[in-house]
Amino acid sequence: MKNLLLTSLLASSALFAEVTATDVAGKYTSKAAPVAATPTTVQSIDLGFANTTGNTKTLNLNAKYSLTHMVENTAYEPFKYNFQATGFLTKDNGTKTAEEYTALLNGEQELLNRWLGYVALGWLRNEFKNYDNKFSLAVGLGKILLDDGKQKLVIKIGPAYNIEQYTNNQADNKFGSLNEYLEYTNKLNAFSDLYFKLGAMENFEDMGTDYEATALLGINFVLSEAIHLSIEEEFNYDNLPPVGFKKTDTKSIVRLGYKF
Repeated sequence: MKNLLLTSLLASSALFAEVTATDVAGKYTSKAAPVAATPTTVQSIDLGFANTTGNTKTLNLNAKYSLTHMVENTAYEPFKYNFQATGFLTKDNGTKTAEEYTALLNGEQELLNRWLGYVALGWLRNEFKNYDNKFSLAVGLGKILLDDGKQKLVIKIGPAYNIEQYTNNQADNKFGSLNEYLEYTNKLNAFSDLYFKLGAMENFEDMGTDYEATALLGINFVLSEAIHLSIEEEFNYDNLPPVGFKKTDTKSIVRLGYKF
């Protein structure tokens, strides 16, 4: 499973200590953020960095922009859409060691009896992982298994078309995939939410060998009506990474955001 991404996205912000602003849902389905769309447009900007001194001097910068909106319809459930863009940069002793940009546009609508339909278009660039461009277009269905006002559990599944373009001499890779996604959220209290996300992508041509998986555990704190703080731990696995690159990546993320 090699994913093009849905990290589905376009944004810029976050306060992570060594992490890109990728999102499990964004990668493998249509939901790019744990924040629900609303009838009015809601935008958010997150900025973050981590700095160390001593034997090494490192600088990690993250940025993320997101926009959510919900289109009301008297005949159907509201149509929700989200746009997100992210940027990530790491320097070690003044030398750039990592850089990633992503963009995602997705839409979702509840159909009947808690069944969902979704569509997502995503892009990613990370030359340090040999990706000049990764594109993905995905559609699918989902089901709300639990929603009691405090806890929510959603699963999604659907096909996607992926294009991977590399920075070295590897030929472009174009393939169809099966994308799967699970999200669990728990409103701990009026000021904090816990969330867990699990996503996977399997290449239709070689489902037992070519696949990716991403897991993310996080907690979001509401500091004021407009300001929030989130802490996340992310694990990414690519069973067939670009030539010369490792299969596993982990991220520890802290970000401070402003909603308007």
